[in-house]
Amino acid sequence: MRSRVFEAAKGLALCALLATPAAWAATPEQMARDAGCLSCHSINEKVVGPAYKLVADKYRGQSDAVSHLVQSVRNGSKGAWGRIPMPANNSLAEAEVKTIVEWVLAR
Repeated sequence: MRSRVFEAAKGLALCALLATPAAWAATPEQMARDAGCLSCHSINEKVVGPAYKLVADKYRGQSDAVSHLVQSVRNGSKGAWGRIPMPANNSLAEAEVKTIVEWVLAR
């Protein structure tokens, strides 16, 4: 009897854990994929835009890198990586963009 109660309690605890939003949160890579970022970028190679590794290298050590890149993603940018502009991506919440940018800078 005692083990059934224990197993039931474990099952309820697992259900409670899986019901929390954090348990279902997308990874930053999945967020970037869902937002369409990986249509123009990849981690290691230039596609239309620069590889995320190059972005991380360029901004490494810059204290304002996250805020600068969040604004570039949300508002779009041109000239930072060549002639092709990056369109604005203001459909994402700023917190989502920040999560993606921090992931990119960690490459």
